[in-house]
Amino acid sequence: MRYLVSHSTAYTYSSAVHDSRGLYHLRPRSLPWQEVTSHVVHADPLPADVNGDVDLYGNTVTYFQVARAHKQLVIEAKTEVTVFPPRYDEDSLSTPWELARPLENPDAAGGWAAVEFALESPRAAHAEGVTEYAAASLTPGRPIGEAVTDLMHRIHADFDYDSTATTVTSTVADVLRKRAGVCQDFAHLALACLRSHGLAARYVSGYLATQPPPGRDRVIGADASHAWVAVWMPGSADWLAVDPTNDQWAGERYVTVAWGRDYGDVSPVKGIIFTKAKKSTLRVAVDVAPLPEIPS
Repeated sequence: MRYLVSHSTAYTYSSAVHDSRGLYHLRPRSLPWQEVTSHVVHADPLPADVNGDVDLYGNTVTYFQVARAHKQLVIEAKTEVTVFPPRYDEDSLSTPWELARPLENPDAAGGWAAVEFALESPRAAHAEGVTEYAAASLTPGRPIGEAVTDLMHRIHADFDYDSTATTVTSTVADVLRKRAGVCQDFAHLALACLRSHGLAARYVSGYLATQPPPGRDRVIGADASHAWVAVWMPGSADWLAVDPTNDQWAGERYVTVAWGRDYGDVSPVKGIIFTKAKKSTLRVAVDVAPLPEIPS
């Protein structure tokens, strides 16, 4: 599937900001199953300094500074990207989950690189109850593909999607207590569940192309940034990508932008400002528009 992804982030301040310094993860990754055809970012006001780099996890990250006074900052990104259906090695999917713990199997293909993702991270803390909750899916000898998929099903069934239940700073403990949250929360919960049993899982940030109901036109701007998780499987280079929010494996409707230990590593835009403003507002608009296939 080919898509044109548009992502707009707009900050408005009650008083002038004299210096704004930040970074953004907005360029989708180039991957075996994902090809980036074009990518452009425009900021208004125009930054005095822009510096692109690649972070520890291979994500494209851009640092910027707006050094002149402004009461609004708008960052707009447009990307053309093609996503192919992922393919997984059947033997890796069938591996008992106990053998997929990199701390105990570091010499397996990709094992050393996976170790960091088996450790607790700030936003995916091993809150009380996560180990026990995950244990119902991670039964002895169960294939990792089956066990991870079962955990995905259970999170989807047991937790309500409610955008008012949590905030960007909510913890895994908050989500467990409220039994509700959004995609970011469900991804963090899944990470904590899996890592508490020694499995390696990474937080994936990107976009999901929505499908309108039958007979209805696609609503422009109805898409949003999305989050899911990918779990390391020994024996291949595969990481099984699952989406607890929508109860499905991530497929060709998922555009991968960045991955890390949790949201803190890959937030789309973040930074600091120097201002006396007491109020600010943030507006984010995302559109993932399907494009015609290129004739072969």
